[in-house]
Amino acid sequence: MISLFLSRIIRSVKIDPEVFNEVKKDKNATLSAAIVVMLSSTAAGIGAASLGGGNFILAPIFSLISWFVWAYIVYFVGVKLFPDSRTKTTQFSLLRAIGFSSAPGIIRIFAFNEGLMVVTFIGSAFWMLACMVVAVRETLNYKSLWKAFGVVIISWFVQAFILLAILSVTRNF
Repeated sequence: MISLFLSRIIRSVKIDPEVFNEVKKDKNATLSAAIVVMLSSTAAGIGAASLGGGNFILAPIFSLISWFVWAYIVYFVGVKLFPDSRTKTTQFSLLRAIGFSSAPGIIRIFAFNEGLMVVTFIGSAFWMLACMVVAVRETLNYKSLWKAFGVVIISWFVQAFILLAILSVTRNF
């Protein structure tokens, strides 16, 4: 079980498309995907510890919430608005694939100082973006990486808009 989990993390980091197909179909991989999200966000919290201890505590909580929201937005945009003829998936399939696409974020644990933090966080963000595009392409059965990239970018804007709306509403209280 642990060897399968570690193998999937390594294959996700290598951006192996087959791992995303594998977790898409494995209904038992949801907890594993959540653990990858937690590891990635905890690594970010540790890497950003120089900015304050609250990052270590809050990062995993917000990452799990964001993971759920993100997967449902990608599902809506990719399946409901821009499906291919072969697109047929569930929200949980996307949840698992997107969870494993955050595996490169584990490298953020090595952000020991401000200089390393910038490089590590930016590099891992692009690496996770590449993983997510491949995960979305595989999970939604798209033929084109560009279409998957478009769905990821549109979903990011939707999520950013929702976050800004929530922040603007709660800031007034």
